[in-house]
Amino acid sequence: MMFFNVSPKKTKSKKGQPRRRVVPVWRSRWALPAAIVIMIAGIFGGAWWTIESGQAARWANQAKWQVIALSGRLGFTVQDILVVGRHETKQKDLLKAVRLARGAPIFAFDLDAARKRVEALPWVRQAVVQRMLPDTIYLRIQERKPLALWQYKRRFALIDESGSVITRTDTKRFSNFLVVVGRKAPQHAAAILEVLSAEPSLMKKVKAAVWVGNRRWNIRLVGDIDVRLPEDNPVDAWRRLAEYDRSHNVLSRDVLVFDLRQPDRLIVRTRAQPSDGAQVKKGQET
Repeated sequence: MMFFNVSPKKTKSKKGQPRRRVVPVWRSRWALPAAIVIMIAGIFGGAWWTIESGQAARWANQAKWQVIALSGRLGFTVQDILVVGRHETKQKDLLKAVRLARGAPIFAFDLDAARKRVEALPWVRQAVVQRMLPDTIYLRIQERKPLALWQYKRRFALIDESGSVITRTDTKRFSNFLVVVGRKAPQHAAAILEVLSAEPSLMKKVKAAVWVGNRRWNIRLVGDIDVRLPEDNPVDAWRRLAEYDRSHNVLSRDVLVFDLRQPDRLIVRTRAQPSDGAQVKKGQET
């Protein structure tokens, strides 16, 4: 904005009277505050227009890609990928998820998007993706730890420590894992494994664990022997059975069921015994 100063016409001054002094507009008292107000309004008005029109975002985006293109010409391009922590994840699946474009500017590689794709792979629990300048993508993955095989509706799935399904295919190579049976068995699998681990020698004879009534476990042992554990304090019952076996060799007998749901006795059902079986109090020989 321009300021104009219009000079008054020359007139004959009366003799002995001083000529009136003309003050320029820009030297008046209100000129400086007015200029400041106009400048501030112009700045905020321009900023508002830039934000509303999205021009700032477009300028920033164009500048970013110009810098990325320049970095590529300077040699900052993707040439290699360094992977740490891969054991079960297949290499081809991992590379497909990373979507590595060899020769592309390394700063154009979207680290967060790659991390999300890698973490979507069945075996991957967590991933870290970083740039190693000038030309390498670093990928560290933490894979899930398989815990047990879950059987439900005649189908098997490999589950991890949290009870989440890792995979439903290629489960045969994990046939030596404990099989847990029941719709909600995976959520409680880690707890029952901790109970069974309290007696390692007895755990070696376990074939499967069945989640019953959404509250307790039945354990299937080698020889098709069922062990009924209580809802409360199953570890004590499991230890009691191990002690019975060490003292009386009960697992070698023709037994069909060991019912440990009562804390002071062991109920035994033999194969030739259709009834509920004999009751053996704690400390009494069978």
